[in-house]
Amino acid sequence: MTHDDHDHEEHDGYEHGHGDHPYGHDHDHDHAHDPHEGVTADDPRPRARALQSLLVEKGLVSTDAIDEAITAYEQEIGPLNGARVVARAWTDEAFRERLLEDADDAIAEFDFDVGVQHVEVKENSPQRHNAVVCTLCSCYPWSLLGLPPTWYKTPAYRSRMVREPRAVLSEFGVELDDDTEVQVWDSSSEIRYMVLPQRPPGTEGMDEEELREVVTRDAMIGVERLEGVSDA
Repeated sequence: MTHDDHDHEEHDGYEHGHGDHPYGHDHDHDHAHDPHEGVTADDPRPRARALQSLLVEKGLVSTDAIDEAITAYEQEIGPLNGARVVARAWTDEAFRERLLEDADDAIAEFDFDVGVQHVEVKENSPQRHNAVVCTLCSCYPWSLLGLPPTWYKTPAYRSRMVREPRAVLSEFGVELDDDTEVQVWDSSSEIRYMVLPQRPPGTEGMDEEELREVVTRDAMIGVERLEGVSDA
C-alpha cells in the first residue's frame, strides 16, 4: 500500500487496556523527560546534531542562525499560525464553515504560506474526537503547527494511535466518554491534517487575539482537550 493510498483511510478507535506511557508527554510541551532519547536507530536527532556541528565547523551556518530558525518555528511561525486559524474559526462562523469545507482557501486569507501540500481541518465535538498521525513517516503541517514534537515521530505513536487510539489518548490525559467516536487521520507528503478543537468554556467574552493564547499545539494534533478558563 502506497502512502497516498493509505492517506485517506479513516480509522475508528478500538478500545484496549492502557499500556506504559511511551511518549515523554507533558503539558509544558518541553518534553524534557523523553524515554526514547538515544534509544532507537530511528531517532534522527543524533544525525541532526552531527550535521549541525559539521555545518558550523565549515562556517556554512552559525549557531545563532540555527537558534533563530528554531525559535521562529517554535514561537513565531507555528504553532501560532494554527492558533490564529482556530481563534478565527471560534469567532467567525462563516470562516469556520469555509475552513472545514476548503481549508486551503480559508487559510489563504492569512498572511502566511502553508506550502504546496493540501490541508484539511477536522472539527472536534462532544460526539466526535479527531486525532492526527503519520503512520509511515512524520508528515506534519509545519507552517501551521511549527516543529513536530519528538513523540509524534516515534514508532510507538505512529503505530499505536491507529490501533488503540483511546488508550494512547488516555496516556496523554484525554479521557473520552464511551459514546464519543474517535477518528484518526493519517497524514502524507501531499495532505496534512489539523484538528479544530472545541472552544473551551469560559472563553465566551474573549476576542480573537485573546483566544490565540488558549490554543495549544497538542490540541491541534488532537492529543489534548482544552480546559475551561476561569475568571481567577
